[in-house]
Order: sequence, then structure tokens, then C-alpha cells
Amino acid sequence: MIIILAGGKSTRMGREKPVLMVGGESMLLRVYDQASAVGETVVALSMNTPRTKELCIRGGVPFIETPGRGYVEDVRWLLQEFGPFVSVSSDLPFVRASDIAAIAKAFDGKISLTGVLPLEGVPKDLKPAVYKGYAVVGLNAVGTEGERFFEMSNPLLALNVNTPEELKLARGIAELVGR
Repeated sequence: MIIILAGGKSTRMGREKPVLMVGGESMLLRVYDQASAVGETVVALSMNTPRTKELCIRGGVPFIETPGRGYVEDVRWLLQEFGPFVSVSSDLPFVRASDIAAIAKAFDGKISLTGVLPLEGVPKDLKPAVYKGYAVVGLNAVGTEGERFFEMSNPLLALNVNTPEELKLARGIAELVGR
């Protein structure tokens, strides 16, 4: 199962991120189109994202509602409810079906995989979260027995849209790449 995480508070953005438009489409629907091409996909919402819930209802996108207590707590709740799953952040507007398929194929259902990019492959304008010399991306596989890094190849996965500046950058990139 693929679960799109779309229930956060969006404090740095100041408004619900999943409904924001990039390339003429909401970020959530961009991600959902790619994920659902790979396999069964559901969107994880919370009380923090009422507009996102409306978008799912209007678009016929399947969703579940988490307790909304925070990222770690919601991922634990999802793991308890659904078992191991692939997670994709709703703020990854340039995730591709092939990215999701790659991590899903490598996932054994036990050891969690954290999607990362080598820093030398990250475009200069992006400022991703860095951990142990890698850019951490919002594409993971959630298991129950430890964790390892999984190197991705799509450099635009380094763009998690968390701030107004990153949204502007994503919109500019969408114009350039036509997606």
C-alpha cells in the first residue's frame, strides 16, 4: 500500500500545502496521480487539513483520517492500522511513478527505507534536509525492523515544498519542465 501523507499543520507555509497549485494542479493530485499509477494508494489526512479533505471528496480520492498529533505519531498509527507501507509526502510535486515503484520494489516489508539523494546530485538552489551526508526526501518505506537509506536518482525529490519561497521555486520549475 502507498500512503500519501497530507495531514500536517503546514506551519512554515502558513496554509494547507496539499491544495496549493504547481503546474496547474494541486500538489496532492500531482502526487496521487503518480502514486496510484504504481499501486493501491490512500491519502492520510487529519483535522489540520479540512481543505485537503474537501479536495479528496470532490476528486474521488480515497482517504483516511489520522489522529493528527504529529508526523511520527501519525506514521506509527498508520503502521499499526495498515502494516508496512510506502509513504510519500504530499509536498513532493516532482515525484514520479518510477521513484515510488523503485522504493516499493526494494522494500521487503520489514526494514524501513529512507529515501535519500547524494548531495552532489541536488540542484544548487535547493536546500534539503541533510542527514549523514545525504539529502533526505519525502519518499520512504515504513517497516518494523530497523532502517536503511535508499538512494534515489530524481534530483527534484530534494524539493519538499515547505515555504512560500519553495512554492515559488516549484512553480518556476514546473514551467520549465512542463509538468
